[in-house]
Amino acid sequence: MAIMEHAYYASFGYQVTSFYAASSRYGNPEQLKRMIDVAHSHGLFVLLDVVHSHASKNVQDGLNQFDGTNSCFFHDGARGEHSLWDSRLFNYVEYEVLRFLLSNLRWWHDEYNFDGYRFDGVTSMLYHSRGIGEGFSGDYNEYFGLNVDTDALNYLGLANHLLHTIDSRIITIAEDVSGMPTLCRPVSEGGIGFDYRLGMAIPDKWIELLKEQSDDEWDMGNLVHTLTNRRWMENTVAYAESHDQALVGDKTMAFWLMDKEMYTHMSTLSDSSVIIDRGLALHKMIRLITHALGGEAYLNFMGNEFGHPEWLDFPRVGNNDSYHYARRQWNLVDDDLLKYKYLNEFDRAMNEAEERYGWLHSGPAWVSWKHEGDKIIAFERAGLVFVFNFHPQQSFTGYRVGTNWAGTYQAVLSSDDPLFGGHNRIDANCKHPSNPEGYAGRSNFIEVYTPSRTAVVYARVSD
Repeated sequence: MAIMEHAYYASFGYQVTSFYAASSRYGNPEQLKRMIDVAHSHGLFVLLDVVHSHASKNVQDGLNQFDGTNSCFFHDGARGEHSLWDSRLFNYVEYEVLRFLLSNLRWWHDEYNFDGYRFDGVTSMLYHSRGIGEGFSGDYNEYFGLNVDTDALNYLGLANHLLHTIDSRIITIAEDVSGMPTLCRPVSEGGIGFDYRLGMAIPDKWIELLKEQSDDEWDMGNLVHTLTNRRWMENTVAYAESHDQALVGDKTMAFWLMDKEMYTHMSTLSDSSVIIDRGLALHKMIRLITHALGGEAYLNFMGNEFGHPEWLDFPRVGNNDSYHYARRQWNLVDDDLLKYKYLNEFDRAMNEAEERYGWLHSGPAWVSWKHEGDKIIAFERAGLVFVFNFHPQQSFTGYRVGTNWAGTYQAVLSSDDPLFGGHNRIDANCKHPSNPEGYAGRSNFIEVYTPSRTAVVYARVSD
């Protein structure tokens, strides 16, 4: 989350009052530097959440009316006010504003040695409408008209140019829901220069499905479209659960799947529960298909890896200033008698499989099969074949799955593995030789057993 100093605790750091200070709520500057150094010693990159899209309206401790006027750092009048966020909007045409914000990026890099930056509220910056109440279809006319705030666009290009010039290893990520073309192409090509954009439609789609439809009603074609609908050659960060669920205002993905049953049937000693079995199965499938099909990077909000049952919430007026939910219950995943360990083990295995086969940095997946009746999705990526059976009841034997790579295949990851709380219906030792007959638009096919509510990844073990 954003750690620049902010007066309003419940803003989660997005109503910044002091852009050159780390929030004292989390410790002092030396402790932040120590945390970053320790992360680096473990080979981890540390990214800062940058809020240059707006600023707190506070006058006494913020930038607002810094010189006694409304237009020192911000636009005067309506253009300088964000109607939904109740905050001030920067005037990116002013040199001193550009110097302030660009220097801010340089300062965080030089002082704290951050490895990358996630820019908050980019959609609001890019359009004079701030994107409020707008739907973006992808038509180019939506992006190259008078609604585009070219001053903000130029600032973002300058920011990316500065950061990548300072250090070519720096990673920049844009929080943009509009699909602005060239957002993630280099400045040298005329792009805005980000390395990644957040795939914000993906968690929205999952929460829509969990809220409004039973899984036997899920549209496989629409799901695939949401997961693959991104700009060609522009990298996307895919994620299954957003901060709207992981933090406040909604249920977590696990809680939407299993609800109150999580309080009574997550023990390995408790009676079997159909609701828990369904929830565990779909939680694993949702994460894997998002990871493998949704983009070129994967984001996990802390706690989703083990199916945290409750959101995270800071003290605020709406909860009577309670600290009750201002925590993650790590004890749940550490307790060997609870089923949270199954989801956590699957997360570990999923990420280890990606590290071994590298699907995130391979080309986009080729989806060969999306069958509405069978509720099956199959695709190839990075030399692997992924098979997802979302059907709530039906399992299929000898199910044909197309592949362009001939050879003998074997399961290397199964969501049905007992280690992940599954029912052990997949034999990991079974070999699946390819047949050279064309199928589903591919030059070969293999035949597999695909149990209901199971995801399996197959790799070639021989040519």
